[in-house]
Amino acid sequence: MENIKDWFTDNQGLLLNHLISLVTALLILWLGTKLARYLANACKNILIKKSIDAAVASFVSSLIHAVVVAAVIIAALSHVGIQTATFVAILGAAGLAIGLSLQGSLSNFASGILITIFRPFKAGDFIEAGGVAGVVKEIQIFSTVLTTPDNKYVVVPNAQVTGSPITNYSRHDIRRLDLVVGVSYEADLQKTESVLRDILSKHELVLQDKDFTVGVAALADSSVNFNVRSWVNTADYWTVFYDLNKTIKIELERNDIAIPFPQMDVHLHSEKS
Repeated sequence: MENIKDWFTDNQGLLLNHLISLVTALLILWLGTKLARYLANACKNILIKKSIDAAVASFVSSLIHAVVVAAVIIAALSHVGIQTATFVAILGAAGLAIGLSLQGSLSNFASGILITIFRPFKAGDFIEAGGVAGVVKEIQIFSTVLTTPDNKYVVVPNAQVTGSPITNYSRHDIRRLDLVVGVSYEADLQKTESVLRDILSKHELVLQDKDFTVGVAALADSSVNFNVRSWVNTADYWTVFYDLNKTIKIELERNDIAIPFPQMDVHLHSEKS
């Protein structure tokens, strides 16, 4: 017991220095994490004020946060006497091993960078990518966050997004609306075409400065199929889609133009005994 007391008495200054270093390192960690969060938020706000896409701003801010936190951890370890050069070398070797085992995560990270550079979509766009359709909320380091039409929160890995075709339904201001309308073989085709054209020309949300198409597309098994193609504003697509289907049905019936449905005729033959 006396030896322990003597050792504490002889090394009071050294212990005090180590204690101060440890407290300072913890303080560096605490302040550093706050600084990382502040810099990330500040960077995000600046980018948004400069009209940079919110998804890109979110990606850059999360990347800055990760880099600053890593630098703070190294600074804290250096302050308590750990040789950071050796630590960085060990960290590099560990990073290589981890990288080989986490190839998918690195692929997601690289894909996130590609998305922010080439910008096939932005926050607020309705896209279909990686087998998921929804509105883009943000692009993170490893994943892209989407909200589906039925309000589901879906996180799609970035590698899955870039590794499959990306359909951006919001990229252009206008879209073509395609409908297939089948009428009976007994129907007057000229009259049918005239009725369909009249519906398109009178609809207030169909763009009249763009040519629309009405023509016979196929002679099907039980109907003559018309292609009805018009141009609408992207925001009005589904409104016009539902409204045209309803209006076409009403107008064809009003003009005595039959819309056939699949049917089968069965013929029975009686045999004489």
